Amino acid sequence: MSALFSPYALGPLSLTNRIAIAPMCQYSADDGEAGDWHMIHLGHLALSGAALLFTEAAAVTPQGRITAADLGIWSDQTQAALAKVIGAIRQHAPIRIAIQLAHAGRKASSQKPWEGGASIHALEPGGWQTVAPSALAHAPGDAVPTALDAAGMAQVKQAFVDAALRCASLGVDALELHAAHGYLLHQFLSPLANVRSDEYGGSLENRMRFPLEVFAAVRDAVRLIARPSALQPIALGVRISATDWVEGGWDIEQSVAFAQALQQAGADFIHVSSGGISPLQKIPAQPGYQVAFAARIKRETGLPTIAVGLITDAHQADAIIVQGEADMVALARAILFDPRWPWHAASALGAQVNAPPQYWRSQPAEFKQLFGATKLGQR
Repeated sequence: MSALFSPYALGPLSLTNRIAIAPMCQYSADDGEAGDWHMIHLGHLALSGAALLFTEAAAVTPQGRITAADLGIWSDQTQAALAKVIGAIRQHAPIRIAIQLAHAGRKASSQKPWEGGASIHALEPGGWQTVAPSALAHAPGDAVPTALDAAGMAQVKQAFVDAALRCASLGVDALELHAAHGYLLHQFLSPLANVRSDEYGGSLENRMRFPLEVFAAVRDAVRLIARPSALQPIALGVRISATDWVEGGWDIEQSVAFAQALQQAGADFIHVSSGGISPLQKIPAQPGYQVAFAARIKRETGLPTIAVGLITDAHQADAIIVQGEADMVALARAILFDPRWPWHAASALGAQVNAPPQYWRSQPAEFKQLFGATKLGQR
């Protein structure tokens, strides 16, 4: 059996293979509510044969959206809209579903990427006041955020808890806290965005404090309840940027320390990306350019690790698993370009993949065992 198509477990979550679909913002929600686009987009990815599907980042408050068109999970209305999409996927696909919980912090109140992606100041149409660990703008000319005080931090932490409980009521299989790509929890971690002088700034221990508090609060909340669809607890992990790619910023050594703290706090997995905190970043993008970060974190912590970043080839992905550099690989742009990537990877590696019976007859003659179906019918 191909290593990429071998089963695995992220804590309590059993998976049929090592392929995940990474969270990818779609900027297509209406006041935080999932709509027809999400039904189509997530629905067809759910038929891909991957084992785990992350939804795009779901904002825990309206203020935490990176754009006004971001998906949310902060109200009965946003929860109900997402429930329709998840319900449809559950009816037609065995893929496991994870929701990424996010707060954009100082990167919030922005235009959609295809509209330029610029920061929208609070007094401009469509804008709102952003918050962050410190009153530092993401880039020159961007809106300056309000530094969170103790009350504001408590509100944010409770928003993550409330959102997690909403996700639990939807019966999702996993939750991921977004502490990467310059979002709020990453902002607390990075000395480029956090210049606080209280117990949440300065030393590495202090900068990790608030993200770890949020994790612990969510962990305690979701593990005290039983999901309606199963008895096992929800798998809970964190996505990080392993480095800021900026001198003097967050780096792999600090990421290892954070991963060790998450492991001690009971995290089931860590999802290793990079960058996003500063426009000064210099990223040497090349195939698998972030895999070494995942490998080091896995090696030094033993925490189940997901690698992501320009993983595009089946043999490349399989080698990452075989060599022990990560336990799973996550696909983003590659699976948008080829939504049947796992099918093609399975055929290249001599493996089988889950596919709906409606599609069984799509196999070329030389791949008749790709879906494990022997009597496909000819009507």
